[in-house]
Amino acid sequence: MERKRELTSVDCAALEGELAAYQGAAVDKVYLYPERDLLRFRMRHYDRGRTELLVGVGAEKYLTVVDPDHVPEAPERPPNFAMMLRNRLRGAELAGVSQFEFDRIVELRFERDDEDTTVVAELFGDGNVAVLDSTGEVVDSLETVRLKSRTVAPGTDYEFPEARFNPLDVDYETFEARMYQSDSDVVRTLATQFNFGGLYGEELCTRAGVEYNVPVEDITDDQVRAVYDAVERLAVRLGEGDLDSRVYYENAGEDDTAESDGPAGQRVDVTPLPLEEYADRASEPFESFTAALDDYFTFASDDDEPDEEPMSGRQRPDFESEIETKERIIAQQEGAIEDFEAQAAAEREKAESLYANYDLVDEILSTVREARAEGHGWDDIADRFEAGAEQGIDAAQAVVGVDGSEGTVTVGVDDHDVTLAVEDGVEKNADRIYTEAKRIEDKKEGAQAAIEETRTELDAIRDRRDRWDSEDHEDDDEDEQDEDEAVDWLAEASIPVRSSEQWYEAFRWFHTSDGFLVIGGRDADENEAIVEKYLDRGDRFFHTQAHGGPATVLKATGPSESYSDDITVPDRSKREAAQFAVSYSSVWKDGRFAGDVYEVAPDQVTKTPESGEYLEKGGFAIRGDRTYHRGTEVGVAVGITCEPETRVVGGPPATIRERAETAIEVEPGRYAQNDIAKRLYREFKDRFADETFVRKVASPDLIQEFLPPGGSRAVED
Repeated sequence: MERKRELTSVDCAALEGELAAYQGAAVDKVYLYPERDLLRFRMRHYDRGRTELLVGVGAEKYLTVVDPDHVPEAPERPPNFAMMLRNRLRGAELAGVSQFEFDRIVELRFERDDEDTTVVAELFGDGNVAVLDSTGEVVDSLETVRLKSRTVAPGTDYEFPEARFNPLDVDYETFEARMYQSDSDVVRTLATQFNFGGLYGEELCTRAGVEYNVPVEDITDDQVRAVYDAVERLAVRLGEGDLDSRVYYENAGEDDTAESDGPAGQRVDVTPLPLEEYADRASEPFESFTAALDDYFTFASDDDEPDEEPMSGRQRPDFESEIETKERIIAQQEGAIEDFEAQAAAEREKAESLYANYDLVDEILSTVREARAEGHGWDDIADRFEAGAEQGIDAAQAVVGVDGSEGTVTVGVDDHDVTLAVEDGVEKNADRIYTEAKRIEDKKEGAQAAIEETRTELDAIRDRRDRWDSEDHEDDDEDEQDEDEAVDWLAEASIPVRSSEQWYEAFRWFHTSDGFLVIGGRDADENEAIVEKYLDRGDRFFHTQAHGGPATVLKATGPSESYSDDITVPDRSKREAAQFAVSYSSVWKDGRFAGDVYEVAPDQVTKTPESGEYLEKGGFAIRGDRTYHRGTEVGVAVGITCEPETRVVGGPPATIRERAETAIEVEPGRYAQNDIAKRLYREFKDRFADETFVRKVASPDLIQEFLPPGGSRAVED
């Protein structure tokens, strides 16, 4: 059994109630761990003390309060997204936690005297976090989403996905009608049409005593009622917070590899209630669902998976898991298409009902307009309709409600309640409804395009599986692989992450085509540190002639090496260092494509001003002759390396293209640093078959570290 990596809609419903107990907790600090797409809110509650809230939207998608001992070590340098949240939320209090409809979306509302902020955690798909101001406008988001159906981007109003059907809040008649609309079996209908997912679809069937695979067209009314009663019992327990949370284990009875007490075996699932589907599994009860989630996502890991028999060749990728994921996405997309079709049909029926009852509707609208012209208030108009309905007047009986704040009247025609703008005639109201139907159909077209794309991806996975199974992999062991045979890392289904911390990563850096290290400062403090600590004999110092640029040093030796007169720096490396210096300077920021750069020896750089001379912080005086690199063109490429280490690299295009598995060149342009970083991130994800690898080693924040100040655009754009 593959272990759980994402919360379900039922889990989110259970969390909504439990997290209400943490309202009033004040935010101290916010951290972002880009390699894991994990947000951490460090808060303090007046009763509960230190409170650590984690939101994961990466490979693991969850939200819970955890024990302070279980939080990861804080990153040394907070990314921009974390700094933005700190500025908005420091001192703010958690005012509310709510699930959007019955979706895997949780809203965290924070209040502060000067501004209110809502953090929306999207725990589905690729995962995302959007930060909204008090008006609902997106301040920033981890991922920019631009689809036909919705947009999530800074400066736009946040758009939730199309509201999903909420089975926990419907009467029996609605439940029954939706059940009989399905042309699938019971468990698939509960999983997709009722949004329970596969596990809870099976669980509800078991609790109702109904076979999973019975076609809906063959079930009895008693069976539908039994399923509804099972759903209602689940809704009551979730609503009342009557939980009995469990962590479930697999391979119980083997040596325990987990780091906390509990049954032996591997953690594979966590649920807010005991499941009959797991009656034969070992489990551990917890006092709260948040405590169970804390235990599960802290201690369950891929390292806990049972050891497999060693293979003589390269290990087979988990094609079945990829296929299952794509099939689940397709089922969700098919459900969305059915919803769009039903909604569009309902809107068209409303418009047709207006025309079918034209005289009646026109009479109602005219009556309201005339009453308003005579000075009658909206409450008075509502009272008059109510009195007319009691007298049996058809037009008055058709009025469902009047809303003065919106200037609308809702009319019941042909089993439809239609809200009409009073100032518009019947035709204009009908046209507006037809337009809404067309808008919904456009969403359906977008969903159909998405499902075709997913099916194409599914076919590609199956093709890769079939090719793999038809090939002989006995001699594919990496140790025996021909050293001259290049690995196509872009096509690899799983890329191991290999990296180490280096001292020069505190600055801007790159390695020249000849292997020399070049470092540059991001600000005045780093410029001073580079010159004072790292400018040594044999090095070369570069700087733009224009004011405002990094102190750039081409290192002739490493920090533990001694300089030798035999070391010669090739002209090619010097040209690359000059290009690096001009690219990260004000030349790029000003939108120019070339500038002059000078080169000097270490002993020509001094912080000691002459009489009457003033040096600002980060500035230096240059004594003696300079070697100029005139008209040096700006140029930066950002790439990802896969061997010998996996990391983001950036610098002059020539050397980056040579060293990286794939690279994208940028030039001065219209996109801000964070926007172009996100665009490059999405492009890299498309280039690698292993998207999770890109999330781990090349998050937008890591990419942004290698981008010049000011606006940029990809050269291919």
